Amino acid sequence: MLTSNGPSSYNMYNGLKNDFDISHVIVEGSGSIKTFLKKRVKRLGYIRVFGQILFSKLLLPFLKWESKQRVHEITETHQLQFEDFDLDKKINVPSVNSEECIKYLQQINPDIVIVNGTRIISKKVLNSISGIFINTHMGITPLYRGVHGGYWSKVNKDEHCGVSVHLVDQGIDTGGILRQGLIETTTKDNFITYTYLQMAKGCELMKLVITDILNDGPKTIKNNLESKIWTHPTIWFYLKHRIFNGVK
Repeated sequence: MLTSNGPSSYNMYNGLKNDFDISHVIVEGSGSIKTFLKKRVKRLGYIRVFGQILFSKLLLPFLKWESKQRVHEITETHQLQFEDFDLDKKINVPSVNSEECIKYLQQINPDIVIVNGTRIISKKVLNSISGIFINTHMGITPLYRGVHGGYWSKVNKDEHCGVSVHLVDQGIDTGGILRQGLIETTTKDNFITYTYLQMAKGCELMKLVITDILNDGPKTIKNNLESKIWTHPTIWFYLKHRIFNGVK
């Protein structure tokens, strides 16, 4: 696995390790928040990024509190597991795009690299080994590339609320689609809990994809959806759609 620390990555690892031999887990560092914000401001502008920060600082704590019981319910129903990676398999690197990461990948030389929660992987890294890189994306690609695909699907009131497992290329969630699946939500679900439902579906799909690859090699599918990229909602956008459209 090539991953970061976090609930989604822990759940993917624990969900797969009893069915497949995960030889190593390369974990990248979190990186500089200041650098991350500078890049986002350059791309989206100060006002929009300010609204996203307000959402994270003011609304996320409330949403997490509101979701506590539902998160517990989803975790129990789908047997999500958030224990840390096994230490004897864990390798820390500063970034997935570092020379250190390339060195470890070439030493291990895996046939399949399961990507989860990392920054965009460079062409140099993708070409450093002959194995394939596969990623779980929390959204139906290519329509919901970027972040929070479940939430944006609810805002748009369409049926594409789900998860994709795809090959990794240099783009943002643009690689060939291997499998996709939809999640079932209830009126109890919101911005936070969509992700937990997607974690469960993503692990289920990843198991099928790995089995597909081991049996017949990777086979991509097409759904002919429009390609769009989405980012984090601002505080005012979220409140508008929650109050007037009931999208939590």
